[in-house]
Amino acid sequence: MADDYLERIGKLIRDARQHRGWTQSQLAEALGTSQSAVNRIERGNQNISLEMIARIGEALDSEIVSLGYAGPMHLRVVGGRRLSGAIDVKTSKNACVALLCATLLNKGRTVLRRVARIEEVYRLLEVLGSIGVRTRWINGGVDLEIVPPAEVDLDAIDAEAARRTRSIIMFLGPLLHRMDHFKLPYAGGCDLGTRTIEPHMIALRRFGLDITATEGLYHAEVDRSVTPGRPIVLTERGDTVTENALLAAARHDGVTVIRNASSNYMVQDLCFFLEALGVRVEGIGTTTLTVHGVPHIDVDVDYSPSEDPVEAMSLLAAAVVTESELTVRRVPIEFLEIELAVLEEMGLDHDRSPEYVADNGRTRLVDLTVRPSKLQAPIDKIHPMPFPGLNIDNVPFFAAIAAAAQGQTLIHDWVYDNRAIYLTDLNRLGGRLQLLDPHRVLVEGPTRWRAAEMMCPPALRPAVVVLLAMMAAEGTSVLRNVYVINRGYEDLAERLNTVGAQIEIFRDI
Repeated sequence: MADDYLERIGKLIRDARQHRGWTQSQLAEALGTSQSAVNRIERGNQNISLEMIARIGEALDSEIVSLGYAGPMHLRVVGGRRLSGAIDVKTSKNACVALLCATLLNKGRTVLRRVARIEEVYRLLEVLGSIGVRTRWINGGVDLEIVPPAEVDLDAIDAEAARRTRSIIMFLGPLLHRMDHFKLPYAGGCDLGTRTIEPHMIALRRFGLDITATEGLYHAEVDRSVTPGRPIVLTERGDTVTENALLAAARHDGVTVIRNASSNYMVQDLCFFLEALGVRVEGIGTTTLTVHGVPHIDVDVDYSPSEDPVEAMSLLAAAVVTESELTVRRVPIEFLEIELAVLEEMGLDHDRSPEYVADNGRTRLVDLTVRPSKLQAPIDKIHPMPFPGLNIDNVPFFAAIAAAAQGQTLIHDWVYDNRAIYLTDLNRLGGRLQLLDPHRVLVEGPTRWRAAEMMCPPALRPAVVVLLAMMAAEGTSVLRNVYVINRGYEDLAERLNTVGAQIEIFRDI
């Protein structure tokens, strides 16, 4: 990059930083770098990658800087390489987004440790910042500090950011305690077919919340005379539905019983966080939760979300499809026991360490070492169930694993309307997957993977499955427009490279 361009970019960065009111040290902390490095960048005396420009744009929330890089992000994958060594599991995406929504319950300062730096989190931070919540990365960009305003300004909400995440739906539970009427943009997120919010509405009506939808907005009205006098029975045992009910119950002045609740990992993390706020929750890990609400919450809280079992499954699948020996550390074993039982029946050779406790003091972790194995297709179909069954988000990884196994595997992804369809993208890479209907795929293995260039599927887990198949395929593949992967994984390509993958990030110029 020519020196004059470096100087011009440096001036843009300096102006954006000053406009935000940050010092060079504050920007350095947000980026996880040094103040001297920021100083060199702003003076045009340091080469700067497009990725760093993008990170600076996100940190400063600056359209000017964001326009300094071109086009979507792509991955160039040199496949056929064996992985080796060890890799750590990052904190849970789904827990982190739930906890960010839960900070709206608290008038005090919240610090969340080792928050996943992913696009889904960035979008929520943009939304929170637009309504007056102060957030900043601290401790070298590892932890996140959240300080809410006395009153949120929903009229100023960043609607574009809100529509790019389905997590915005979890603002309903906390906001119904803050105002009598408000508007939120429609929830977005992955393209997984029709997913109604009716189960949320059924639960939240018991707290007096009434929603009408018009012109891309949810219009909310709260009737304070309505309270849940009897147990709330959720019509679906969904994770976000349970979280929304918990968020509503947390500041309800009384005891709320939630039945048919999800007991999945992100729900448990949210319950642990609510307990840190002073809300007593009985029945954590079961399908009946009893919440002793606290009408006013004003505490300074420090909390460490646990590791992500779905990311752990992704890394295990990466080892399986590349026929590698790999140690995956900090695996939340409680939420992968069914998956491992299925893989053991298929012939997976692996070891696990003794259990130890996550930083939240509650979740059980192990280190798993996976070795090359001769896998056989399972006798029974692969299908998800609410926890403690096989995790809904882990089903797509079994498509790649089944493709590496001898025989036919039936995968029944009954939860989402479209996700199974995206798994047939593996056929572009040499897979033999037959779509039986929108929910069932028949996988024939073993597979001789071949390199290809293709667009990223618009759903998070199938997109990662395609990336894993590319890692197994001899030759060079290209996966275009990987924003959806960045929604749920922090620095996935770079981290896989540390254990032997060869993945290059690039953009069209």
